[in-house]
Amino acid sequence: MLEERKGIIWAVGAYVIWGVLPIYWKWLDHVSSDEILTSRIVWAFVFTLLFVVFMRNSKLLIADIRTLWKNQKAFWSLFAASIMISANWFLYIWAVNNNHMVETSLGYYINPLVSVVLGIIFLKEKLTTAQKLAFMLATIGVIILTISYGRFPWMAFTLAISFAIYGLMKKTIPLDALRGLAIETLFILPFAMIYYIYLIFTDRAVIFDSSLQTVILLILTGAATAIPLLLFAKGAQKLPLYLVGFLQYIAPTCMLFLGVVIYEETFKPIDLLSFSLIWISLIIFTVSKVFGSREKKRRLVEL
Repeated sequence: MLEERKGIIWAVGAYVIWGVLPIYWKWLDHVSSDEILTSRIVWAFVFTLLFVVFMRNSKLLIADIRTLWKNQKAFWSLFAASIMISANWFLYIWAVNNNHMVETSLGYYINPLVSVVLGIIFLKEKLTTAQKLAFMLATIGVIILTISYGRFPWMAFTLAISFAIYGLMKKTIPLDALRGLAIETLFILPFAMIYYIYLIFTDRAVIFDSSLQTVILLILTGAATAIPLLLFAKGAQKLPLYLVGFLQYIAPTCMLFLGVVIYEETFKPIDLLSFSLIWISLIIFTVSKVFGSREKKRRLVEL
């Protein structure tokens, strides 16, 4: 029980940091999204590498890279995953800094449901009756939201789908979270460095022509990426999967609160109706997972 309590503290810490990170990106809204992304990749690699060295896992990191190279399918799958998460990061930063925080939170609310669909298609997973009902309610909510927007919420779905595909790719490659991020950022690092050189030569790089505060904030994008991931990795090791899934809704809830209350983004009654349907579907989905997990444990005990 004590270990689970520690796990909850680690995981909640990670999700709260992810939930309030839009404030951090807002502090950098005078910097272009592509430069923020480039800085995030470069400094995330630096910080994760420092963490790996600090935790004395350097040999394990080298061993992971060698193992990946021997398994070309896993190697290129992780390379594709690094491209996918980079695209997700870019859209997320752009959406937050262009006043689409509510739609961003929607994306991370529907992400678990997109993961369910991918699980059915690619992993041949089956849904319970309760999970089918949850999926149907969420679909109705998204349809209502699409009609009220007058357009399809493409940003929310792109964020949800890209992160779900990233999760699916990662599921097939068993890697430590921290070392995995180090390798992912290593894959994309050469492209980021080349793009940064392009920004410098075209006089679009803010980092060399800005205040010390902006420079520090750009450098710390690496820590903002690595720290919550490390907290999450430590928390997830001590918690059952259904509890990790339930806690993940802390982040989009924080984003929604920030978007509506702090940054005064539009949130009409029809939006409340749509989000309510999605929230109900997530409650049904999570409760069904809890009961499913308990039933599975009970059967194992009986055996």
